[in-house]
Amino acid sequence: MKILIIEDEIALSDAIFQYLTDEGYVCETAYDYNTAAENIEIHFYDCILVDINLPGGSGLDLIRQVKKDNKKMGIIIISARDSVENRIEGLEIGADNYLTKPFHLAELNAHLKSINRRINFDGDNHILVNEIKILPDSHQVFVNDNELQLTKKEYELLQFFVANKNKVITKTGLAQHLWGDYMDIADSYDFIYGHIKNLRKKLIKKGCADYIKTIYGVGYKFDLSQE
Repeated sequence: MKILIIEDEIALSDAIFQYLTDEGYVCETAYDYNTAAENIEIHFYDCILVDINLPGGSGLDLIRQVKKDNKKMGIIIISARDSVENRIEGLEIGADNYLTKPFHLAELNAHLKSINRRINFDGDNHILVNEIKILPDSHQVFVNDNELQLTKKEYELLQFFVANKNKVITKTGLAQHLWGDYMDIADSYDFIYGHIKNLRKKLIKKGCADYIKTIYGVGYKFDLSQE
């Protein structure tokens, strides 16, 4: 999952960023309203974590804009405001969850896993695509009921491909979603080619059909329309 952390308390933002990165999420940060609004406009995120009180504007207005634009992303409010009225307002305008500071990072992680299942996999605890079974909560993958050992990035690639099956994914879009801000330091897309090559090889070796197709000059497609 790709997460945007919108929080002006730098220490808290850093703590969330480090924890979620260690848990396998791709995270970006924004410390004020304008930066957050620009990032949401330009990039795609699976979920945003948004504080209500931000320099330059209200996090609630960001949520309203996301809903107005019909963007498909989860929304979790993280706020020091703990009144029932604040919670009701946040949820009524479209937030999935409302966490009052201070909160346990493990609880935040549980909410993110739930949102990932809802948005990308119709709420299922496991994803079954032909001979491939993915268990998102434990990051396990099985091919024909045999467990497949993948690196962190290989797993993220497979989950992203499956969530976007039969769609053409550009190289830029793939890099942005899986590497976030860090893609800017890469001189080329060789790092993507390497991960995809290894993932494809491991899947085929386990007896999986060759679903990963290169769309030359554009990107890739996880193609399930094969005869």
